[in-house]
Amino acid sequence: MDDQHEHGTNTRLAHTEYQAPQGFSAFSCGIHHASTVLFKDVAAMRARSWQEKTSYTYGLHGTPTSFTLEAKLAEIESAKHCILAPSGLAAITLVNFSFLKQGDDVLMPDNVYGPNRDLGIWMHKQYGVMARFYDPMIGAGISDLIRENTRLIWVEAPGSVSMEVPDVPAICTAAHARGVLVALDNTWSAGLVFPAFERGVDIVMQALTKFQSGGSDVLMGAVLTRDEALFQKLQTTHMRLGFGVGMDDVYLVLRNLPSMKLRFDAHDRSARELASWLQARPEIQKVLHPALPSCPGHDVWKRDFHGAAGLFSVLFDTRYSEERTDRFVDSLKLFGIGFSWGGAHSLCIPYRIEQMRDRWKEKGNLVRFYVGLEDTQDLIADVEQALAQL
Repeated sequence: MDDQHEHGTNTRLAHTEYQAPQGFSAFSCGIHHASTVLFKDVAAMRARSWQEKTSYTYGLHGTPTSFTLEAKLAEIESAKHCILAPSGLAAITLVNFSFLKQGDDVLMPDNVYGPNRDLGIWMHKQYGVMARFYDPMIGAGISDLIRENTRLIWVEAPGSVSMEVPDVPAICTAAHARGVLVALDNTWSAGLVFPAFERGVDIVMQALTKFQSGGSDVLMGAVLTRDEALFQKLQTTHMRLGFGVGMDDVYLVLRNLPSMKLRFDAHDRSARELASWLQARPEIQKVLHPALPSCPGHDVWKRDFHGAAGLFSVLFDTRYSEERTDRFVDSLKLFGIGFSWGGAHSLCIPYRIEQMRDRWKEKGNLVRFYVGLEDTQDLIADVEQALAQL
């Protein structure tokens, strides 16, 4: 303290000259909380740049904790840049608001994540951005839908409810020939089993709420790209929207990343076993799992993917009413009823998909399964007893 003046208690509570010694090392990343970031001097404050990741300016733009997570996610996805958002939907919003303005046109697959569809419709009503929905299996045919004012094409591989696997490389080739960006919702593969940028995608969005978190207790999203100009546009929008994430949540995602591939592979194995078992059941008309031939786009999955997630859907035989398939879901004991996925606990939820889709032609009630980390035979036994309730 100042030798010339004895500071009072309140000042001593707020200030200290102590600095922790250098050289501490551990596997876990430190949690650096901050709204205010301190600068070395006035010159450093005036030289600050929130657009760069080489320095710190304000808590909203990141601390060493969030920078570490962004760097790790970029490595997993083979990207150069990553920006965190408060949720998966916030990450989608960040992409849409970065590259769309009044009078622009955006193409979305008919099986797009429901909140993204709703956002597109809302942007049309609120801001004059035209959102159109295309057949997810259109492939190179999307070229016929591109207009002079088309700025962005969303793809989802696979659809998170109906599970179609689109031909992403064909869509990207057609889009780039017309100067249109392609954004991919890559949440299903967690960036582990679908190399998006190698397939031609410009921007990847991830819901870190799912496998990266792994605990069903964190909301977070990420947007990734290899392109510097796209990154700067995203950075500007991120700042204008005031998107920030809590460092405690960032730490939870960082803590669970090392086990993500092990968990993902376990989900994959168990889900394939349950899906194959369901395929033989007379109550089930069709299993919509990308790794099974019954799923639209299975051949594309074999070509472009090297694994599958724990999420798939089934179509019940048409003789079963919605009341009866709802009874099936209610009868499950190990599967919770809830949205989202990616955690240790299995989930099951029915969808009125004909109300969600413009081009849905399949018959039978759709039920989506998320397979957690329980013993597979216990899950099969649970589904078997619930089928008996039909």
